[in-house]
Amino acid sequence: MSRLEFFKRMLHRPPQPAPAPDSLAPTEPVAPPERRAGVRVNAREGLRVLIIDDSTTIIAVLGKMMRQNGYEVAGAPDAESGIPLARTFKPDLIYLDIVLPGMNGFDCLRALRREDTTRDTPIIMISGNVQATEQFYVRRIGADDFMKKPFGRGEVFARIQQMVEEGRLPARATPLPELLSDDGSVAPADTGAVSREDAAPAA
Repeated sequence: MSRLEFFKRMLHRPPQPAPAPDSLAPTEPVAPPERRAGVRVNAREGLRVLIIDDSTTIIAVLGKMMRQNGYEVAGAPDAESGIPLARTFKPDLIYLDIVLPGMNGFDCLRALRREDTTRDTPIIMISGNVQATEQFYVRRIGADDFMKKPFGRGEVFARIQQMVEEGRLPARATPLPELLSDDGSVAPADTGAVSREDAAPAA
């Protein structure tokens, strides 16, 4: 068939009828993606966690997350009380706020690294202050990790899992099955709101 005959046939081809409205398949609503089920690598049950933060809300919310996972928790509102508490409590993990009354978190970090009981203890520094966060990345020597407030439950336990996998925290014998995505529990920024589920009781 020549090219001219081909184009003639295409031009004289009868138009195809449009599909009837009733034949169109109804659009089904898209279901929201389900959270993936998996196994989280947990630190050993009874892990001792020390939280040094001048916010009673942070201590309450973060402490609740830890206790729900089978960890022991102690809290201190400042470095001056946190350092001697660390000597007696002998924590396996420390959360240390950068902005504290009196001795700041960086000085507290150096003091903890001079103590025999906390020289090698993993320390995660936390802050919702922009300037303090910037200073951390400049002066982070001695700290193991950093979390910016507000932070959620998923982030908290993802960092613990990473430390377990790296051998810096002891692993739990039997991993706990759970949803791998964040469940929305949030530890607030210094002036932020707390989720209703994890809100600390009024003082």
